[in-house]
Amino acid sequence: MNIYDIARLSGVSIATVSRVVNGSDKVSEKTRRKVLSVIETEGYTPNLLAQSLGQGTTHIIGIMVPELSDLFMSSCVSILESQLLSQGYNYVLSSSGFAQDKKEACARALLSRQIDALILVGSTYAGHETSDTDFIKSAAAQVPVFIINGSVKGDNIYSSVSDDQSAVYRVVTAMIRSGRRRILFLSDSRSYSANEKLAGYEQALRDASLPLLGELKIHVSSGIHEVRDFLLQYRNLSFDAVLAANDSIAVGAVKYACARGMQIPEDLVIVGYNNSSFAECCEPELSSIDNGLKEMCGHTTDRLIRVLNGEENVVPDISVPCRLVRRNTTDF
Repeated sequence: MNIYDIARLSGVSIATVSRVVNGSDKVSEKTRRKVLSVIETEGYTPNLLAQSLGQGTTHIIGIMVPELSDLFMSSCVSILESQLLSQGYNYVLSSSGFAQDKKEACARALLSRQIDALILVGSTYAGHETSDTDFIKSAAAQVPVFIINGSVKGDNIYSSVSDDQSAVYRVVTAMIRSGRRRILFLSDSRSYSANEKLAGYEQALRDASLPLLGELKIHVSSGIHEVRDFLLQYRNLSFDAVLAANDSIAVGAVKYACARGMQIPEDLVIVGYNNSSFAECCEPELSSIDNGLKEMCGHTTDRLIRVLNGEENVVPDISVPCRLVRRNTTDF
């Protein structure tokens, strides 16, 4: 039994049933009694969606991720779930993949569910070209859009990002000051976040008057064994430190060093990113930059609730500081 059945049995519209359920005074007493009689007879319990029809809200948030199997994405969704449920909101989760047309189709599908707001998790949604984010601006014309770990400018769009550029700059500078000169930058994407990390890496080298060598900036798969095997193919490539764009890439570098019989951190310093469970499972345990995921999610949920409550002047863009969590793959 649902609100549609109650409307049919009562001989009234769904909107009228919704007004009765929500206590609206825009219903005649005769109609109210008829609808309430059907509800009592059928044992109908109004659900959140039915109650929401007369309030202009569903209390449902759309969450979109490119790849749920990714540890960063799944951790983010887990945090958001807890925070949203605590505020009385439910959510619909959808995985879009990385192709532009799939992202756009996924957003349209979520919007068709009458969601109150849309959360995009991952810097891939910030796009490479201006046109890549047109679908986000289109969605923002319908509901507030919140982006985690990526920045897009526009009305009704709210971004939370890690200060990746500054974090990488500080770590690479520390590597240089500890005597490292050939620092390898490994990344598996060219997303907004990856580009910010690369910018921090390059600026640190410039400020230390070290050359920016193309051979030390490598795009790799994020698979641990794939990274290990890739690096083992390039025995003539010399490097004494690794800055990886995520922890799984960094673990691949650790396995590479072990296969080569190198001592960590004496022969090779390695730093990962995201401070995930990979960092603690690795041996030696991996030093990793914590990107403030919990803080980004917290800022997102807080602003989402404030926007949906009608508050004005909610800050559209927030940058969260990062910190290096030192373990056994660094000596500085």
